[in-house]
Amino acid sequence: MTASSASSGASGPSAALTGPSADTSGPPPPDGDGDTEDSGLLAALLDGMDAALVAFAADGTITHWNHEAARILGWTADEAVGRTGLAGWAVRKEDADGIEAVLAAAMRSPGRQVHEFALLTKDGHRVLVRTQASAVRGPGGRVAGVYCAFSEVHTQMDLERSIALSEALFEDASWGVVLVDADLRPAVVNAHAARTLGVGRTALLGRPLGDLLAQGVEELECALQHVLAEGAPPAAAELWVTLRSEEAELPRRCWRSGFVRLASPLAEEPVPLGVAWLFQDVTEAKRAEQDNSLLRFRAHQLHRAGRAAADCPDPAEAAAVHLDFALAGFADHGLADLATRPAPAPYGAVADGDAEDAYDPYGTHDAEAAGDAHDRAGAEAAAAAGAGAGRGAGCALVRTLASPAGSPGPSEAFAATGIPVPYPQGHPAFQAFQRRGPVRTSAGAAPAEGWAAARHWPDGTVHGLCVVLRSRGRTLGVLTFLRSPARRPFDRADADYAEEVAARIAACLDLSGAASR
Repeated sequence: MTASSASSGASGPSAALTGPSADTSGPPPPDGDGDTEDSGLLAALLDGMDAALVAFAADGTITHWNHEAARILGWTADEAVGRTGLAGWAVRKEDADGIEAVLAAAMRSPGRQVHEFALLTKDGHRVLVRTQASAVRGPGGRVAGVYCAFSEVHTQMDLERSIALSEALFEDASWGVVLVDADLRPAVVNAHAARTLGVGRTALLGRPLGDLLAQGVEELECALQHVLAEGAPPAAAELWVTLRSEEAELPRRCWRSGFVRLASPLAEEPVPLGVAWLFQDVTEAKRAEQDNSLLRFRAHQLHRAGRAAADCPDPAEAAAVHLDFALAGFADHGLADLATRPAPAPYGAVADGDAEDAYDPYGTHDAEAAGDAHDRAGAEAAAAAGAGAGRGAGCALVRTLASPAGSPGPSEAFAATGIPVPYPQGHPAFQAFQRRGPVRTSAGAAPAEGWAAARHWPDGTVHGLCVVLRSRGRTLGVLTFLRSPARRPFDRADADYAEEVAARIAACLDLSGAASR
């Protein structure tokens, strides 16, 4: 009970406050049974107040002194009731005149008077209190005395800070704050949370959390139930959720969440009122953190692959090592196909019709026309022979390396049979070879039956990425990475990493071909 409520509780029957022998521990025997009941009720109310209360008769004699006053100052009711004024025992003599003037002014003024002054405890310490004083009037409006309800200033300030904090959290906080009741339904929502959830503050109240979240609601409800049962967790939790929307599927968001169990301060035993859920959207920071972690992992994989490949005596084996290291955490399968073409000219030789492309200090020639003579010769030969099975973009692709499709294991090198892979026309591998750039493809949310088989990829493949194998200015073939439904589709960052791996594999395969020749 606050001091204001204490004042209302103390303004009961004035006759009980005017008698000098009136005491909370034993009021004087009244004339009738009704007065006895009223006096007992008033004594119980005064002693049960959360605020300290002292009442004075018109001549300054203390008539009431409740238990909270005894707790704060140390003087019991038996020691205080009957004394005249507070000077010399509950107030320093230097402060007595000012306090008596305040109490006298309260007797002459209507309403409550609020002041702060220092009182003395029984052991001699000073206590700063905030008081509310008001006159007590008897029958006919005659002033019969004055009551003074008080509490320690730091207690009152704690209460005011709590109220101010609560109002600030629900109005100006940069965090979302949602008070969830014991039924796991929002009871109070601040402005930031309403904006984050995309609905009005009142529209959230009383609705199940499943009406607001399409994904992540199970994790959130589990956390709320744990807090209700066990208390607040020791650290903040990061929840990935997706807001429910009828128009389009919204991206996942990461909310850093803290939970606090709420209990009634008025109950003798803690009774959970609900949970305060505080959260902040940290999606961009988490994605940046994940991207940086992925970049570090991939750079570490490239470094390890380079060191392992350096110990391989066979360049083809080194290419397989690079492919194995690239698959870790990146794809489920890897395929390397080399293009069939006439044997390349010795290194440094200039082919017919390539003199203009051999040296271009300004880089002004077209990228598509700047390929080596053997690329164009192979394309022209394939076009002249006609496009058959396993031929496209003016070349045929022959399987050279592949990871095992059934059980996990190291990548295997294929014998140089010269038989092309029967890729159909328009296959992503042919597109990548023709464009000399990465090509990404995906089966979509509902993959058609036989999608992977039609592309001659292992069963269960739903995402593909094809990049070209280039070395010494020539396109040697195509490197393909494949993913199952358990992984997300390839993105641009994945294509950049695949091209880095392809450059290393192409160098090894080019060295292997030169060594065999």
